[in-house]
Amino acid sequence: MRFLIDAQLPSKLCEILQKAGFSAIHVDALPAGDETSDKDIATYADQHNLIVITKDGDFYHSHMILRQPQKLLLITTGNLKNRALFDLFRANALVIRNLFETCHYVEMTNDSIIGHEG
Repeated sequence: MRFLIDAQLPSKLCEILQKAGFSAIHVDALPAGDETSDKDIATYADQHNLIVITKDGDFYHSHMILRQPQKLLLITTGNLKNRALFDLFRANALVIRNLFETCHYVEMTNDSIIGHEG
């Protein structure tokens, strides 16, 4: 499973995901870095079979209306310290993996991981 992490999330999340057995890159690694538009992020993710991880609700709307990006992990925790965010990913890595076997859109809240079919 491969992820593309959006600009507003810490790049250290790549390391956390890699330790959990995933492949991950941060938007900063793209040619335009954090200046990459949401449309270009979605296109890049779809071309490279990546799941976009973001807090940006615009990706939700794009996913629901245009199916871009094709796969999305939306973090809806509100403001959260990085350590708590990393702990959520560590604790739920297996759940995330399992949900993306059948879902294209997964939502991570403070206390649950929700898979949306389709």
